[in-house]
Order: sequence, then structure tokens, then C-alpha cells
Amino acid sequence: MSDLALLGGGKAKSKPFPVWPQFDETERRALNEVLESRVWWRTPGTKTLEFETKFANFHQARHGVAVTNGTAALEVTMAALGIGAGDEVIVPNFTFVATASAVLFANALPVLVDVDPETYCIDPQLAESAINPRTKAIIAVHMGGHPSDLDKLKEITARHKLALVEDSSHAHASEWRGKRIGTFGVAGTFSFQSSKLMTAGEGGMIICNDDSFERQARSVHDCGRMPNEWFYSHFIYGSNYRLSEWQGAVLTAQLARLDEQTKRRHHNARILDRELSKIPGITPQKLDPRCTRNGQYAYIFHLDKKQFAGISTELFIEAINAEGIPNQASYPPLHELHMFQNGKYRNCLSAAQAKEEHAFLKQSFPNTQRAAWETVWIPQPALLGDENDMHEIVAAVRKVQKNAGELAVHEAETTTVPAAR
Repeated sequence: MSDLALLGGGKAKSKPFPVWPQFDETERRALNEVLESRVWWRTPGTKTLEFETKFANFHQARHGVAVTNGTAALEVTMAALGIGAGDEVIVPNFTFVATASAVLFANALPVLVDVDPETYCIDPQLAESAINPRTKAIIAVHMGGHPSDLDKLKEITARHKLALVEDSSHAHASEWRGKRIGTFGVAGTFSFQSSKLMTAGEGGMIICNDDSFERQARSVHDCGRMPNEWFYSHFIYGSNYRLSEWQGAVLTAQLARLDEQTKRRHHNARILDRELSKIPGITPQKLDPRCTRNGQYAYIFHLDKKQFAGISTELFIEAINAEGIPNQASYPPLHELHMFQNGKYRNCLSAAQAKEEHAFLKQSFPNTQRAAWETVWIPQPALLGDENDMHEIVAAVRKVQKNAGELAVHEAETTTVPAAR
């Protein structure tokens, strides 16, 4: 019998990883308080307001605006910045679709650029080369929790008088030069979807230090209302992006654990950096020395298939899953998504802009391709384990490499070759 769990052998992982999401009596009490108060709506409530304040303070920001999800956080940010038809926003090609779709929602064009080959975050030099008179903002995605190069991006956006937005959906509590991310630009956006570093199932947040921007964002998220005005006065474009009291209560409890959980994730990820780097063909996502703490939404490493008998990334993932090591799917390149390939994204653009050629769709994105199709993502709950859990992850990868030849034979035997026409 094979040693590999995928082919009938025993698993490398001997005990389960911590479950996610985590909760205790704190969440139970908070939810019961909301239930019994009968104030479930954010507007007259106090729980979401309390969470906004605490989350903003935690990230060293003056303001926090809680919204329904991370996508909404980006949409509200685009509206509050006044981005609209005919404008362009520079976006990394390697990210979740929401980073680009929020720009399209504003009737503006997301201009895609490649990422850094080691951190998988937006390449500042390529971002600057994409700037033109229509450009209004750059969205930096802190991939897997690792901050983008905020030094260079701040300098570029300041020099070109552009807004810098930090898409921090992966990066709660991450730090750059000892400062928590989210306020290096005009705004930082966060997600509290179920897989994120703290969660209420769904939810989002915008943080900032700009009083004028905060006023606009808060108005956009609340139907265009303004503070201290009549309830049925609506001054600007807005919609209903308000977070409920239920979620505000849960997220306040979740926030209390974030600092300690982040320390554990960061510590365990550095163990994996050290040990996985010893395995030929495994290259962890680079930790820039200016990243003083990585929130580690995922532990990402590149797989050189040549060091694993040429097996596909998909089979490698299947094999380590069978050994008891969870995997989280990587993002496909944005430019390969159907809406960009079939041209449907043009329906969101102004007539003139919709008819133009968009050169970025004809470019090559070698680093994005490598990141999308040759990396493996271990989800963040695994990093809440102990050091023995980390060594079992390493042992599973070594086991797969040792038996990669057997996997290559298995893959060759099970791969269906299309019939000749």
C-alpha cells in the first residue's frame, strides 16, 4: 500500500486544527443583550457604534464606518471619493473580484497591473506607469495579510495627487514599520466575511483619518443623510449599507481576541517560513522586513512542480488535503474572468470609455499567472494551532515530495486525453 493518504495510506496530520470561527460566552451574552433590548437596528442602537470606535482605535484611526460587507466598503469608498464615469482606478490583477467590481460599480474603469513576484502585492512601479490624466486612485491589496509597499505607494500617490485606498480584507492587525495598516492612504477597507481574521458571517469596515472623507462615506452608507439633519433629508447619493446591531455586537467580541490571535498566526507563519524553505521547490511568500506583523489571512507558498516530479499544482493540493492539511483556493487573474473576456464589464462604463480599447487586457501578467496557478494557500485557522501543528504541515509536504513519483504515475494514469478530431 502507498504511504500517501490520497492513495490509501495513513494521514500525516495526527490531530485536528483549531475550528473556525471561534466564539465563547462573550458572543452569547452580546447577542442576548441585543435580543432583549429589542433594538436590532443600527440607527438607534449602540453596539455597532461601539464597534466602529473600538476597531478604528485598534488600527490607530480617528474614524470607522461599519458596513454590510467588504465589497460594500470598497463601493462606499469609491462613491465617497467622487469617482465616477470616465475615471480610472489602478488595481492589482491578482485579487478578489470585488476590488475591481467596486470600481465598475462607480462606472469607472479598473486598470489592471501585475504584482510583485515575491509578495504578490501590487507592483508600485507598474502602478505608476499606468497613471494618466483619468486616474483618480490606486487600490493596494494587502495579499494574504502582507502589506503592499506602502512607502512607495504613498510617495507615488502624493506626487500624482491621487487617492490611495488600502484593501485590507486580509490584513486586520497587520503592521508596516510598526504602524497598523489602514490609514497610510485616504481609507482602509476591511471584510468580516466568514473566512476572515474576525467575522460575523458578513460585515465590513472603512477606517480613515480624513474628517471630510468620513463625512461623505458615512452619508453614502446611510442613504445620503448628514449628521444632525432631519431623518428624511438626503443630501448626496447614498444607499443602505448599514451594519446591524447583531453583527456589531459579535464583532466587538471578536475584536477582543484579534491581537492575541494575530501574534500566534504571525509566530507560526515564521516557523513555516523557516522549515518549508528547507524543502526544495517550496518558496514562501516573502516577508518584507518593513512588515513588522502579518495578519496572515492565509499562509501562501509557491510550488516548483519540477521538484515534485512534475505533478500539477491541483494534484499537490489534493495530496496535502488528504494528509489533513487544509487548502484555500487562490484567486484567478482578474483579466481572465468572464466579465473581462466577454466584454460585459463595458456595460458599467460611460459610452465613450466603453468603446475604447483597453490595453491592459492585451498585456501579459507573468507574476499574477505564477501567483494564481502555482501557489498553495493554507487558511488562517490552521495558523492558530501550536508549533507541533506547524511541524506536521511541514512533514506532510515532505511526505508528498518523497512520494511525488508515485503521484506522477497516478496523474498520468488518471488524466483523460481528449479524443482527436
